[in-house]
Amino acid sequence: MDACSFHILVINPGSTSTKVGIYRNDEPVHVQTYRHTREELAQYPSILDQLEWRERLVRETLLESGFSMEDFHAIAARGGRIKGVSSGTYRVNQLMLEHARMGLQGEHASSLACIIAARLAEPYRIPAYVVDPVTVDELTDIARISGLKEIPRTSLSHALNMKAVARKAAVHLGIDYRDARFIVAHMGGGGSVSAHAGGRMIDLYNSDKEGPFTSERAGGIPTLELVDLCFSGKYTKESIVRKLVGGGGLVSYLGTTDAVILEERVRAGDTQTRLILEAMAYQFAKYIGALAAVLEGDVHAVVLTGGMAHSELIVQWIRERVRFIAPILLYPGECEMEALASGVLRVLTGEEEPRVYE
Repeated sequence: MDACSFHILVINPGSTSTKVGIYRNDEPVHVQTYRHTREELAQYPSILDQLEWRERLVRETLLESGFSMEDFHAIAARGGRIKGVSSGTYRVNQLMLEHARMGLQGEHASSLACIIAARLAEPYRIPAYVVDPVTVDELTDIARISGLKEIPRTSLSHALNMKAVARKAAVHLGIDYRDARFIVAHMGGGGSVSAHAGGRMIDLYNSDKEGPFTSERAGGIPTLELVDLCFSGKYTKESIVRKLVGGGGLVSYLGTTDAVILEERVRAGDTQTRLILEAMAYQFAKYIGALAAVLEGDVHAVVLTGGMAHSELIVQWIRERVRFIAPILLYPGECEMEALASGVLRVLTGEEEPRVYE
């Protein structure tokens, strides 16, 4: 093997998929994506109950690829809902594993990645890392104020992909990311809209808590009516959370998260489907507009990414409402796998020091 060649195993569990990749440096050698139906996921009472199943998918991918754990120099795992941290690459340690298992900032499949990585890495004494976890926190002090003293705003987002596409957008525009002023919207099963300035995400909305609804997240909803629902006696805390995160958005209104099916309905003249789908685009546009105010109207580009950015209808509806702000750049899907491999490669080559989770 070339002295400058590193093999990296990439593990990326998401809300509706598990992605496993084998990379030579930052180039993919073998990538497998497992899509999960709502029926599959419903078999597991909690995210932690999915651990053995998701780990089995990783091991199956290794068998199919012909690679074994002895072939890898490191594992790159998606960072889950651990404590708020600065952007960077972190060595998986015991404290991180404890926080991932307890769901420090709520349950999400991404928290399983570091646990799976540690279980695979330990027998072979290879390092496991997470890169730009969902809890990357670069908010300004003023952005943390919510309006209720007991509930500060916290940073929870699709940081890995948003940071990666922001850097791509900066290269496209010929500017340094640290000098760029972007609004980045990640539109998928979950959603995030973030304002970037000075190389940092200075404010953001995430659909698990605030912001636009998505294919399966309720987003920001009327608070007093939510309180009434919680105390109606019809729901447990767990069932309310499942309703908001997993059962909200397009699922709540239309019963599916499949944008292709929904676009077909719209083109066939289904007015109700059109209303709900356009309402989602409307909400993303509205929060993009809010973050334009955060950046004082000085915006180099609005960047659209995530699975929903493949939808011509959704992109068109958003474009119509926000094109006055700045040029629109499209990065459909996500580049999380590449970003995970690249983050770990920077550590393996000595370009970047690994951070300590403490």
